[in-house]
Amino acid sequence: MSNGSYHQFCPVAMAAEILCTRWTMVLVRELVAGSSRFNDLRRGVPRMSRTLLAQRLRELEAAGIVERRPVPGSQSVEYLLTPAGRDLLPVVEAFGLWGQKWVQSDPSLEKLDVSLLMWDMRRNLDPSPLPDRRTVLRFAFSDQHPAKRLWWLVVEPSGGTDLCLSDPGFDVDLYVGTDLRTMTEVWMGLTTVRAAADRFELDGDPGVASAMQQWLGLSPFAAQPKLVS
Repeated sequence: MSNGSYHQFCPVAMAAEILCTRWTMVLVRELVAGSSRFNDLRRGVPRMSRTLLAQRLRELEAAGIVERRPVPGSQSVEYLLTPAGRDLLPVVEAFGLWGQKWVQSDPSLEKLDVSLLMWDMRRNLDPSPLPDRRTVLRFAFSDQHPAKRLWWLVVEPSGGTDLCLSDPGFDVDLYVGTDLRTMTEVWMGLTTVRAAADRFELDGDPGVASAMQQWLGLSPFAAQPKLVS
């Protein structure tokens, strides 16, 4: 790996040589969460350069954590976890639970990224409280640049959810207006839609609006109480 060896026989040191280079654990998080295409992985690590992402994928492949497979009928490839990679699931969960429990909230909330937030919300959205039809949710972030102010989540009856940065052309079931920090706080489990109601503007289907806390795609670590402020 790029940071060399610790020259220790300890399994912790040997694992750290593979997993503790910059961006590697965050990339493993995306792979564990189910992303396998290069562009999908990039959406989960939007501040990581294409060059570094490709390098880290090669390193994980060399370490036996991922394998590259061609996509049938396509020129593209996908990156799939090997058994060794799948064994990292509890490691990623432990990292996330520790961070949610012990890392202060304020530093995290100074590193906001609307693209990453909406990608995570799309991935974790629960369609079961929504109507059994296509449901369209439009989010407007009042504090963002116009190019990234409006986002749409299109939830299909089959359970698939698409994320759009331009109007998909469907009728909107619920308009959600707020600022990025508030939405991130809800996603992280630091507050709820009800507790932050004065910072939300909801307009549309009353049933969809009232169930927002249930269908909203929260962080998988949101249920872990914080022990630091």
